Amino acid sequence: MGSHTLPEPVTAAGREGLAALLARPGRAVVALDFDGTLAEIVPDPERARAHPGAVPALARLAPRLASVAVITGRPAGVAVRYGGFAGVAGLERLVVLGHYGAERWDAVSGVVRSPAPHPGIAAVLAELPGVLDKSGAWPGTWVETAPIENKGGRAVAVHTRRAPSPQAAFRALREPLAELAARHGLIVEPGRLVLELRPPGVDKGVALAEYVREAGAECVLYAGDDLGDLAAFGAVEGLREEGVRGVLVCSGSAEVGELAARADVVVDGPAGVVGLLEALGDAVG
Repeated sequence: MGSHTLPEPVTAAGREGLAALLARPGRAVVALDFDGTLAEIVPDPERARAHPGAVPALARLAPRLASVAVITGRPAGVAVRYGGFAGVAGLERLVVLGHYGAERWDAVSGVVRSPAPHPGIAAVLAELPGVLDKSGAWPGTWVETAPIENKGGRAVAVHTRRAPSPQAAFRALREPLAELAARHGLIVEPGRLVLELRPPGVDKGVALAEYVREAGAECVLYAGDDLGDLAAFGAVEGLREEGVRGVLVCSGSAEVGELAARADVVVDGPAGVVGLLEALGDAVG
């Protein structure tokens, strides 16, 4: 037996979900966000890396499960690289759903599959400098352009974490970016000091629900930290109505109280998520 203690979910539905996972782990999917959940939030998103304990904990737990999925707004290939997921013994069943499910990488093939880019992305990129300048939020604001090229232009992320007043810049940009997105058939997904412009109809909730059904899972645990994870929480709540047990985990942050309020379990950031994964590994190993 290991030394890690499983947290007690605060809701009856969460306790039922955890009990189902422990009773039949081979019928369970564990799904996780990347930034803020498996990796610490850092000022430069290109420097984000998975917590050192994440891959060992997942590699120990994953063989006992139906599957492990990482669901992220990042390009799937970038998440695989920053997570260190490729070629790891024990992670043969790992799937990374990038761009909120628009891209898919699986450990078996090592290949990323993705659709053609939305035409509105190129138009948004052309207009974005003018919008940022007019809003007065340009200083310190960082637009994620290099990954956009890597992912074929499937989303545009505008970060305000480096701005002199990050929250003020975030608030100043929400409306003009929403208007810009709407003009080109896109939507805005707010996160922790980041606004992502992307095609509609793709979010973590849709990606998670489709994947759980595809896997034929009887139980799903989802862990996230951000406003973008609310859709995944909603998907788990919807799956519960279909008879799938579920556990909602918040990678705790004072920045996103709404997620913590809806969670069955709140843990202390990526280190807490790793501790939870290790405790699950102890319990089903």
